[in-house]
Amino acid sequence: MQLNPRVNREEFEKKAANVKLLLMDVDGVLTNGKLYLVPDGQGGMAETKGFDSQDGIALRWLSWYDIKTGVISGRNSPATAERARQVGMSYVFQGHIEKIPILEKILADSRINEQEVAYVGDDLTDAIIMRRVGLTFASANARREVKEVAMATTDASGGSGAVREVIELLLQTKGIWNELLKKYGVIE
Repeated sequence: MQLNPRVNREEFEKKAANVKLLLMDVDGVLTNGKLYLVPDGQGGMAETKGFDSQDGIALRWLSWYDIKTGVISGRNSPATAERARQVGMSYVFQGHIEKIPILEKILADSRINEQEVAYVGDDLTDAIIMRRVGLTFASANARREVKEVAMATTDASGGSGAVREVIELLLQTKGIWNELLKKYGVIE
């Protein structure tokens, strides 16, 4: 993970340790951004996309530690709704290019301060949220303009472990990561 040069590492890690909610865009963050249109068997087309399994298990880990998760996407997709259900997301908003009103709804519902929110994005519609919340990440495949706004850029691209990378950082700064490694027998 690469920190934006304007970001102080100590402050960054302090913010990460205080995160109570991780919000994300979908296409280009949880997926590689490619949309596959396939025949649906009834003369129409269905959209599908691929999600990273390591991102998925990491999203489940956050729920174990009372860290909520959610997506705000500009596109409507049954695949996104199903993936969000599988990984236990608290918030799923689709079809919203204007994301600030959705962020405000989530903050009101969760009663979480915007400084306790982390956000991962990749495109211009994400930058406005990044200017509002406490901790921000761009996936490696993000637009240059978004990387400049984000506090850090993942080494992994969207759909290839970018979310897992962010979650591992959050769990490390909260002092939880070694607990997970012990649980799975990686360390003693």
